[in-house]
Amino acid sequence: MTAATEPNEPGADASARSARLRHLIITVYGLYARHDGGWLSVATLIRLLADLGIDEPAARSAISRLKRRGILQSQRSGGSAGYQLSAEALAILREGDARIFRRGRATPADGWVLAVFSVPESERHRRHVLRSELTRLGFGMVAPGVWIVPAHPQDTTAETLRRLELDAYADLFRADHLAFGDPAAKVRQWWDLDELERHYESFIRTHEPALLAFGSAGSGPPGEQEAFAGYVRVLTDWRRLPYLDPGLPAELLPEGWIGIRAADLFFALQALLEEPARAHVKSVSR
Repeated sequence: MTAATEPNEPGADASARSARLRHLIITVYGLYARHDGGWLSVATLIRLLADLGIDEPAARSAISRLKRRGILQSQRSGGSAGYQLSAEALAILREGDARIFRRGRATPADGWVLAVFSVPESERHRRHVLRSELTRLGFGMVAPGVWIVPAHPQDTTAETLRRLELDAYADLFRADHLAFGDPAAKVRQWWDLDELERHYESFIRTHEPALLAFGSAGSGPPGEQEAFAGYVRVLTDWRRLPYLDPGLPAELLPEGWIGIRAADLFFALQALLEEPARAHVKSVSR
């Protein structure tokens, strides 16, 4: 956000809408294009985005932005024009799968991953990139050069830092909290649980009505187009949350932690919407 664009100004709203649209397109590609090497035809993509309520000019503008950022690349296939995910975008999506669709949380017995790093002052721009990436991966900060995250079997920190050529600045360790202090209190220091709670509340407020409507008496299963639009939207809103909350152990979180309820909501909607949504995409792609 620039100094000239404050959150309450029209420019900020337009910027948020533009970012939202790009995230929706990435979700569509992540869900439905990777089996074809990350490619979708222009006609299919425009039609699917129309099903999300996005008109063609806005869709083409967002696609152009994703091309400039190196996320999408123009590619023809079978005589049809289209776009495919870049190799870097495919790698990011692969790294995200285990986290986004992970059902379980870590336990205190699993331990932690520590990232200890030091970046020379002459390369301080790399320090900023490294800190930003650790934040994106859900790490909390113990001290300026010591960051921490729960140790999950599918942890992708090493692969991510290697892909971004940041591995020369950091060491990763498996660790246990031996002493001192209350681990639950430490978690509150290392992560902003109040902010996390607000994000989860917003997710539940936005998407719980859909689950209640589909589950009400006489409602019947969702139609394929409706399922597609609902699944893309819920996954777009969900996929950033497992990064903000990297599966923190429930034993160290406040009782009745809202993140568990939000996860239950996402996976319930996924079970309901995933298959009819995929059927819709197949019908559009023919």
